[in-house]
Amino acid sequence: MAQTKPALQTTRQEFLDKVVTAAMERTNHSVKYVSTYVHIPYPGGDVPQDTGVCSDEIIRAYRAVGVDLQKEVHEDMAKNWDEYPSKTKWKQSHTDTSIDHRRVPNLMVFFTRKGEALPTTQRSEDYSPGDIVTWDLGGDVPHIGMVVNVKSENGGRPLLVHNIGQGPKMEDVLFAWKITGHYRYFGPALQQAH
Repeated sequence: MAQTKPALQTTRQEFLDKVVTAAMERTNHSVKYVSTYVHIPYPGGDVPQDTGVCSDEIIRAYRAVGVDLQKEVHEDMAKNWDEYPSKTKWKQSHTDTSIDHRRVPNLMVFFTRKGEALPTTQRSEDYSPGDIVTWDLGGDVPHIGMVVNVKSENGGRPLLVHNIGQGPKMEDVLFAWKITGHYRYFGPALQQAH
C-alpha cells in the first residue's frame, strides 16, 4: 500500500504536466471571443474552434488530455441539480449539455465537488501549475484561467492561460482581479483514486 501512493502522486503530477502543456498550446490558436449560446453535440461537443470564451480554454485543455468536462459536469449536474446555480442564476429547469459546462459558476461548483477546493491567498507560491483560478472581474462577471509552469520576469509570479477577449493568452494576471476560487482537478479516474 505504501508503494501505491508515490506511484499515484507521480501519475497525478504527470497528468497536471500534460494539462498545463495543453493549456499553453492553446495560446497558439486564434480565437475570437464569442459568448453567444451555441447548440453543440454531446458528449465531446465544442463551439467552433476559432471562437470561445474563458471557460472554453479550460475545457479544451482538459479535453486534450482525455477529460471531457462537458460530460463530467453534465453527469454531476443531472445527479445533483440543487447544488448548482443554474436553476436560480439562469432560470433553467433542467440541464443543458450545450452551455452548463461553459459557465464559470457551474465549473466552480463542479471543481469543488469533484476536485480539490484550495485556499485563495495573496501568496503566489500557493498556486501551482495545473491549478485553476476563478475571479470576479467586477459587477459579478466571472472569469477562469489555469496556472502554468512559467513565471513572470518581475516578481516570479506564475503566469496563467486565460481568454478575456483577445483569445487565449499566457499572462501575469494571478492578482489582477478578485480571486473567487482556487481548484485542482485530475479528471475522474485520478481524482477518485485519491
